Amino acid sequence: MDQITTSLLTSRRHLLLAGASFAAWAYVPKFARAADQRDPRLIVVILRGALDGLATVAPVGDPDYAGLHGAIALTTAGPNPALPLDSFFALHPSMPEFARMYRDKQAAIVHAVATSYRERSHFDGQDVLESGFAGPGRVQSGWLNRALEALPRGPRIAGALAVGPTAPLVLRGAAPTVGWAPVTLPQADDDTAMRLVDLYAHRDPMLAAALSQGLKLEKVAFGDDMKPKPGGNQIAAMRQVARGAAKLMAADDGPRIAALAFDGWDTHANEGGAVGRLAQLLSGLDGALAEFESGLGARWRDTVVVVATEFGRTAKINGTQGTDHGTGTIALLAGGAVKGGRVIADWPTLKMASLYQGRDLAPTTDLRAVFKGVLADHLGLSERALAETVFPESIAVKPIKGLVA
Repeated sequence: MDQITTSLLTSRRHLLLAGASFAAWAYVPKFARAADQRDPRLIVVILRGALDGLATVAPVGDPDYAGLHGAIALTTAGPNPALPLDSFFALHPSMPEFARMYRDKQAAIVHAVATSYRERSHFDGQDVLESGFAGPGRVQSGWLNRALEALPRGPRIAGALAVGPTAPLVLRGAAPTVGWAPVTLPQADDDTAMRLVDLYAHRDPMLAAALSQGLKLEKVAFGDDMKPKPGGNQIAAMRQVARGAAKLMAADDGPRIAALAFDGWDTHANEGGAVGRLAQLLSGLDGALAEFESGLGARWRDTVVVVATEFGRTAKINGTQGTDHGTGTIALLAGGAVKGGRVIADWPTLKMASLYQGRDLAPTTDLRAVFKGVLADHLGLSERALAETVFPESIAVKPIKGLVA
């Protein structure tokens, strides 16, 4: 009991937050079912560290790709071949679930995409990605939170689910959000947990109430047999977090919008090609997308998942078998509401004269245009609200039409 009690006390703050989130659920406005019977869900996944888009969706048809990416370049032949998407692009072999969604026309890729940021600082790049402003430094709120405020009133009022120990910047702001992160009691079974609730009901009623509510929320997210394992690896954690978030969002009275972040995509060294470090990360992401699909069940039909990162990586491999901070990269879309089965790209080529600053995939699509297209067609935000409120001073960036089926 002493060991468990110590673990509980050290986790007190997290339990209080989890319990407070659960208790607040009833006060967060939800989407009502739209007149057309659509009940849209939107999930934004941030990959922090800068994803190598050229290694994830490889332009195998570009004659300069193999030479630039060297030993980590993907091929469609030999062991661990890349998965062909069309005659020009191929998907990393660690993403078979995304490939299946693509074949089913429930996934799409936007290539040669970037925010308006052109430097190479993770901190500033993530601020621009999540704040929605054209430059770094104005980080009081995130674009997804401002989108919540701008949603059409009436049948489509929503709160949002911020997944993780702290809310991602993209969801911070004035609109109501609920935070959730998996909270576990090491080595404590349900009976022990309930005895702890009873113990603290007499010593610390506030903690007891928070613990009880937090356990209920976790039970909704994971059920009895799928609880996250303390000390589990990062790859398994991606699936566990996605699984829990999907179950919460699948509920009739659950949130319709969510944001979460996965860390670890800064592959300066030993990135690997078809196998290796990046392959493991992409396997975790692929598994997370599959968990969203299975966990949302029938709700998947009305769901869009957008996966984005702060910037890309260099087109040329470096001396430590990795890639350095770059510019152009990819955005991934998945979900039953996606008009999929396509790679959307105004391809700039990888010729030296075409590379941004002679080193990076040149961006030809503004990432804000992707976000705007989803928010307009999936959630009904007006172009004016998108240009003035959600992504301030972005009137020149037009939404990409036709991303949603």
